[in-house]
Amino acid sequence: MSDLHAAIERTFRDEHGRVLAGLIGNFGDFDVAEDALQDACVLALKQWPQSGIPANPAAWLTSVAKRRAIDRHRRDQNFTRQQAVIHGEMGYDQTSTPEAEAEHALEDTIPDERLKLMFTCCHPALAVDAQVALMLKSLCGLTIEETARAFMVTPVTMAQRIARAKHKIRDARIPYSVPAPELLPERLTAVMAAIYLIFNEGYAATSGDSLIRHELCDEAIRLGAFLCETLPQDAPIAAEPYGLLALMLLHHARTPARQDATGGLVRLKDQDRTRWDHTLIARGTALLDRAIALGRRGPYQLQAAISALHCEARAYADTDWPQIVGLYGALLEMHPSPVVALNHAIASGEAFGPQAGLALLSELAEALNAYAPYHLAVADCLRRTGDNVSAHHCYQKAHALAGNAREKAFIRSQMTSAAPE
Repeated sequence: MSDLHAAIERTFRDEHGRVLAGLIGNFGDFDVAEDALQDACVLALKQWPQSGIPANPAAWLTSVAKRRAIDRHRRDQNFTRQQAVIHGEMGYDQTSTPEAEAEHALEDTIPDERLKLMFTCCHPALAVDAQVALMLKSLCGLTIEETARAFMVTPVTMAQRIARAKHKIRDARIPYSVPAPELLPERLTAVMAAIYLIFNEGYAATSGDSLIRHELCDEAIRLGAFLCETLPQDAPIAAEPYGLLALMLLHHARTPARQDATGGLVRLKDQDRTRWDHTLIARGTALLDRAIALGRRGPYQLQAAISALHCEARAYADTDWPQIVGLYGALLEMHPSPVVALNHAIASGEAFGPQAGLALLSELAEALNAYAPYHLAVADCLRRTGDNVSAHHCYQKAHALAGNAREKAFIRSQMTSAAPE
């Protein structure tokens, strides 16, 4: 692949979510917006290799997608009525054009449009898995296959779920808007979950050749910051959004040290902490303090507090593992899940020894048997006890389940070093 084609693909990934959000806001229909954007991308693949990437690729894609959508309606037998509706919703007059509207309005309206899209997708009338699936596909630009892997279902099943959700939004006329303040709580939890899922996919990509998808991390942080700005600044309802933003910033601060010179995975214990972004750490810590001061504790604040303890430690050996175990225990009470229990077990193994970790991990064997990080955690504990034979077996399981090429390479290195003699 040429450098130009690689740049075009990166541009598509970077701009997909915000352009799609704007188009859905214009047309009020997911399918129309997605088809129009796909048409625009096809045209870009034909033209950009010759003309180069435009100075404002998002505006280019938006204007072309709008033209293509209007062209599709023109071919419809009811075009006259549909054209009036579309132009009326877009606010065009006789002298205005999609290109001019895109250039003038895109940068100012897209951030709000993206948040509107999130609140639309997270309407309580939709099933939670459908809410998050729509977020992953629309804002992350993940494929149906990638989204299906996140939910551990087949692509056909996932496609059906997303189609039903989009049709329900259209048929039930679910408003494309940020709800009134009194309705925020019923959607806020799902919106935050979607933002954090976007961040997690960027921070530790489930598939592909790159460990980190920086564009997704940056996008999630932007959305989290915009969400915080949208809410009442000093009201208790803002505590968890502040906690979520703090958590993402504290995690993201460690990104520069998470890969070696070849892009390989570097574990927390082996990271060069001088490479951490201490400006982000300061911002995240300040946001966490602000969240705690609002007096409404939640799971994101607890996770941010755990991340803050990691960031405060000058060296891995200085980590306050007993306090981290306590915070994970509180998180388990508030938000019980096998993955939280896994992290609690790993922290317990660090605080109280590998046997303590293995005892807790054994309780999760059935729930997490198909989860690569579980087998990796068991292997690490077994290795610390000196049982390299069992550790090697668990590394093999983790390697078979891992989907990311960098993660697989790391597990292979651990497997090799733990190979029984």
